[in-house]
Amino acid sequence: MAGEDVIISVRGVRNAFGEQVVHEGLDLDVRRGEILGVVGGSGTGKSVLMRSIIGLQTPDTGSIEVFGEPMIGRTDAETVDVRRRWGVLFQGGALFSTLTVAENVEVPLREYYPALGETLLDEIASYKIVMAGLPRDAAPKFPSELSGGMKKRAGLARSLALDPELLFLDEPTAGLDPIGAAAFDALIRSLKETLGLTVFLITHDLDTLYAICDRVAVLADRKVVAVGTIPELLALDHPWIREYFNGPRGRAAAGAAEREDAGQPGA
Repeated sequence: MAGEDVIISVRGVRNAFGEQVVHEGLDLDVRRGEILGVVGGSGTGKSVLMRSIIGLQTPDTGSIEVFGEPMIGRTDAETVDVRRRWGVLFQGGALFSTLTVAENVEVPLREYYPALGETLLDEIASYKIVMAGLPRDAAPKFPSELSGGMKKRAGLARSLALDPELLFLDEPTAGLDPIGAAAFDALIRSLKETLGLTVFLITHDLDTLYAICDRVAVLADRKVVAVGTIPELLALDHPWIREYFNGPRGRAAAGAAEREDAGQPGA
């Protein structure tokens, strides 16, 4: 893969909290235009890895580049041009409870483009809210007035505020019912294709992996032990990968994906 096609490059990263080592010698590349699913057992540091990439966690050692720019050891001012090219949906949406949906969407716009007028801010927020699959009348509502699925979409609208090229999603379907999760997956795939996004997607949802991920990175043993398509991962002999993809839930997700590919209704 040519270097210019790699959006995120992680090399030799070590993350530790006291004596607990989460990552040791972790390497990962994320390619332009792909949806990369990131999976791993509890405690493997999926969210820590994402936070390291976006600058909320500083690794002990290693290097991280996004869009060819180094991210470690640089100030916010030095990385502002890179950070405005990505959007982040944190687990649970991470909305500001005292702000309306529209005001939440406007937060990154006000941070990076303080000269924008109120009318334009409102117009952009309204557009992003609809883009995320919410009705326009959700704009004046507060997070406490939203369902779990609507909160996720509001968080997604905020992550799209700056017209990002790169989207980070942390467990976006967690807590959603199967219908809501499938609808959210379809929305992410549609946005990826329409906007040309690259997506870094942390998930434990096997249905999501089969439905929308181009490749999957597996975190285990303090590093990325494998990256590939699901068929490529299924051919490997790693014990966690075997258990994860070949367990009852993995077989059910694979069966559902096969039925969808064949145009058959789900069981």
